[in-house]
Amino acid sequence: MDHAIAVRDLVVDRGRRRVLHGVTCAVPRGAVTGLLGPSGSGKTTLMRAVVGVQTVRSGSVTVLGRPAGSPALRSRVGYLTQAPSVYADLTVAENARYFAALHGRGRAEADRAVADVGLAGAAGQLVGALSGGQRSRASLACALVGEPELVVLDEPTVGQDPVLRADLWARFHALAAAGTTLLVSSHVMDEAARCDRLLLIREGRLVADDTPDAVRAAAGVDDLDEAFLRLIRASEAAAGPAGGTPAGGAGRAAGEGAAA
Repeated sequence: MDHAIAVRDLVVDRGRRRVLHGVTCAVPRGAVTGLLGPSGSGKTTLMRAVVGVQTVRSGSVTVLGRPAGSPALRSRVGYLTQAPSVYADLTVAENARYFAALHGRGRAEADRAVADVGLAGAAGQLVGALSGGQRSRASLACALVGEPELVVLDEPTVGQDPVLRADLWARFHALAAAGTTLLVSSHVMDEAARCDRLLLIREGRLVADDTPDAVRAAAGVDDLDEAFLRLIRASEAAAGPAGGTPAGGAGRAAGEGAAA
């Protein structure tokens, strides 16, 4: 299988707390991979490592064949953070056109990106006057306008109503069908079934890395919520009493000097 992202033995510390415990996983090209887990499980930290902005203790992250954070990846990777990453004093359209220009795209591409996230009717509004869900979609339009090969989306459907959530997932799958790779995080387990592949993380450890059908089969149940619970309990039973792993030592940015 051709992988867009390969993570090997990734360890991340924050202060004296270990956030990721030797995570190893891979994300296939041209598919929607869901990164699922409760709040505080390490999803955002793993995504930050993928885009190359997270200091890591050890391990490696390879993205599109290069170390995470390499300058050559800047135009090839789109990243949507949980906090809106747009200018509040510009309109939705002005934001999209600004980011489009940074990627060598024109007005038409910017306007299409705005329409694709359902904001065509709000294109002339200042971002500062939008609702939280609309601001998130404005940020999403700016992340997609450069037509990146890899899109990393940190909880993009939070604050969206059910119809908009369905529309966004349809858009994600359309992008994947055209060859784009998407890594999408969520703490809402009912979104797992919408993904082609799943990474289930809990307390900084990977619990599952497989397709939704394979996760169901491994747990012996059809309901993904119950499957996750069973896998988590089995993982905890195998690990024994949880113990904090002490942190320490110098860190480095993911991908920098990483072991092959």
